[in-house]
Amino acid sequence: MAPLAGVGTIGRAVMMAVAVIRYIVQDVISLRLPVGEIVDQGWALYKVTALPALLMAVPFGGMVAVQSSGLLNQVGAASIVGAASGVGVVRQGAPLTAGLLMGGAAASAIASDLGARAIREELDALRVMGIDPVRNLVVPRFVALIILAPVLMAVIIASAVIASFILAITVSEVTSGSFWASFGAFAKISDVWFAMGKAFVFAAIVGIVSSLKGIEAKGGPRGVADAVNAAVIVNVVGIVIANLVITQVQSMFFPMTVA
Repeated sequence: MAPLAGVGTIGRAVMMAVAVIRYIVQDVISLRLPVGEIVDQGWALYKVTALPALLMAVPFGGMVAVQSSGLLNQVGAASIVGAASGVGVVRQGAPLTAGLLMGGAAASAIASDLGARAIREELDALRVMGIDPVRNLVVPRFVALIILAPVLMAVIIASAVIASFILAITVSEVTSGSFWASFGAFAKISDVWFAMGKAFVFAAIVGIVSSLKGIEAKGGPRGVADAVNAAVIVNVVGIVIANLVITQVQSMFFPMTVA
């Protein structure tokens, strides 16, 4: 029964995604999009992800710089530490960090909020009044996550690159000019656009999966905890798979070359 249950979950997630997109289009056309609620949800999600993003980005940028500089110094190519840092951070590090943060902190906030509403029967009360919970609760959180994605990406890329730069010029004794020259030669604007695209896809996955798990929570407080746990696990797996697919497409049609 487990495979059938998994297929059923995927089907419900797809149906919710279609409903969310339909409601967004309808509300934008009719000027009924809840902008105030979207801003409130976006700020709430930003507060739980901004500081962890900074704390994850700085060590990641330093790790990339230290590992790459150690290898490149052995082959006498220390001048391209910036290239390794740029490619590692922009292509993989920043999108995955943003995705895992949204799939962890943001997903927990969304799933716990909707799960608590579900076990208190607030969602059933909304349905009795003719109010669709997907339209009134899921859509604002989904749009807030989509808006939050590029903000997190900017914070993570800037923090990781600066940390990598500082470690490269202090530990590996790389000149600042050669760092930025090699960084600009290998890291192109298309890499940034693909990283942004990954962040948007990850945000969409997190918004749908977390909302679905929260709305379907049952069994009291333990059910909410199970919903949060399931949301985080499914989000992480979905983000890793989506990252692999997008990276493969990027490698096929936009291979890495020296600018």
